[in-house]
Amino acid sequence: MIYFDTRCDNLRRDFGKKSPMMILFLVVLIDMIGFTLVIPFLTYFIQDLAESGGITDFGVRDRWVGITLAAYTLGQFLFTPILGTFSDKFGRKPIIIAGLFSNTIFLFSFGLSGSLWFALIVRFLAGAGNSSIAVSRAYIGDISEPEQLAGRMGLIGAAFGLGFMIGPFIGGILTDPANTVGGFFESDFWRAYPYFLPCLFSSVLSAISLFFAIFRLPESLPVEKRDINFESPLETTKKIIRNLIDVRDLKPSIRMLIFVNAIFLLSFSMMQTTFILFTGMEITSGGLGYDAKMNGYLFAYVGLVGVIVQGGLIRILSKKFTNGILMLLGLVSAGIGLTWIPYLNPTPLITILFVLTLIALGNGLFQPTQSTLLTIEARKYKVDLGRVMGSQEGFGALSRVIGPLVAAFVWEATLEGSDGIWTYHTVFHLCGVLSLMAILLQLSFKFSKNNITDNQT
Repeated sequence: MIYFDTRCDNLRRDFGKKSPMMILFLVVLIDMIGFTLVIPFLTYFIQDLAESGGITDFGVRDRWVGITLAAYTLGQFLFTPILGTFSDKFGRKPIIIAGLFSNTIFLFSFGLSGSLWFALIVRFLAGAGNSSIAVSRAYIGDISEPEQLAGRMGLIGAAFGLGFMIGPFIGGILTDPANTVGGFFESDFWRAYPYFLPCLFSSVLSAISLFFAIFRLPESLPVEKRDINFESPLETTKKIIRNLIDVRDLKPSIRMLIFVNAIFLLSFSMMQTTFILFTGMEITSGGLGYDAKMNGYLFAYVGLVGVIVQGGLIRILSKKFTNGILMLLGLVSAGIGLTWIPYLNPTPLITILFVLTLIALGNGLFQPTQSTLLTIEARKYKVDLGRVMGSQEGFGALSRVIGPLVAAFVWEATLEGSDGIWTYHTVFHLCGVLSLMAILLQLSFKFSKNNITDNQT
């Protein structure tokens, strides 16, 4: 009871009117809503741009969806570490402001894209400038005592989850307003730019977040604590490469956990690339025939399940099961859901929701337990946690870049296939195979005593 009262007091203090955590929470939440607004319609937008550019082959058209998604994650992979080092030199607030300004400009520009190349460049620049989440975590580290760190990091995770739940829902509703809303939007402009309204809305949200960051968010890193000998962008890039190479020198259990996470993210990013390609296919071709609005509802549901799992369910389960078991359950649940996707039919809806529940549940169980196990193993072998997390982030980022590209080319190659193995099902089968690989790696892990008893201490 004392612990509960203390935790409540900490939360009340964190969410006080002038608390930096309250402002940071709002900044991240609004930013995430704006970012996830594009999810339901991005696939359809890129398909339309490809067709208007003279691309008639469906496979080639859909390949551009994966390339555009990969462009964003490539921008993040290359520039987030660099912006992180800049935040060590110049402070957290200027970098957060720069990222939000970038989001505001490039979200607006993306909605007005008139060609594939313009959309591709804008998405790359948006990814390159968006470091809000990474720098926000550093901000929390600056202002938090060790005992506050886990809870406050959880608040940022909650903002991420809520944003993922709200953003796709709004994005789906605002798509193609000329036909779905009418009235003021029944004009040639809105018919010519059916995807501009959600981009405009998300740009405005990002601008609101920018306002809070400029006028309400205090700097967290005092001048005297800044790194005056910060790394240059070239040195930072070399460090990223070293983190990838140095994984071979880590303990087998640590290396295995990093590889399992990379494989899981590779599988998950492949699914994210092709899910709407599948749901948007005509029913006669084997798809679900869904539009952006329906996909927005589905992704909002996934976000809701994620909030429930990471917001409370995992705490209940962690009292009864070890981190290793929960991580394994997450892999199995997600693997079954990912493999099941191409066998879905438009009805009954409950079956589709059940499969999405498996995927969201799997992700919600896997992510926090894998991070916990990795931290425990690093401490057990007295390995620098920054080095371990750097390696994990590097491989994870690579997976998020490679996944959309692999999915796009496999989808293109198999879309017109008629064989039972070589069809549009193939990419989802690959997701299942990757999940199985991750499960087998997990089972090869010899749990230490600390990992077995961690949740019960």
